[in-house]
Amino acid sequence: MAQVTVTIDGKAYRMACEEGQEDHLTELAGQFDRYVGHLKGQFGEIGDLRITVMAGIMVMDEMSELNRRLAAAEAELAGFREGRDSVLSGVHHREEAVVHAITDLAERLNGITRKLTQRPTAQPHP
Repeated sequence: MAQVTVTIDGKAYRMACEEGQEDHLTELAGQFDRYVGHLKGQFGEIGDLRITVMAGIMVMDEMSELNRRLAAAEAELAGFREGRDSVLSGVHHREEAVVHAITDLAERLNGITRKLTQRPTAQPHP
């Protein structure tokens, strides 16, 4: 396991993470530190634990909103896929109908062509 030191509210914390995740963990800690700094700017010194809890709740609120938006986007995507499948099914049925109509027309034209190209049987002249 790798280890990285992150700074939140001016305090250093040594944390373990998977190899290669050091930069990601540092970025997450930086984002969280910005929440803490924002709250300290609004409320002043109200206690580290209280500020940390408030920052955590803000993060969870944003995550909840993102999850809601993601669920709505997934539902919309499912609707689009259902609509696409319905359209493709309709197109397939129309293509089959067109092929059938063209085949039927070709058979009729072939029949007419045969009738027109048949040699008339000789009929006696009076």
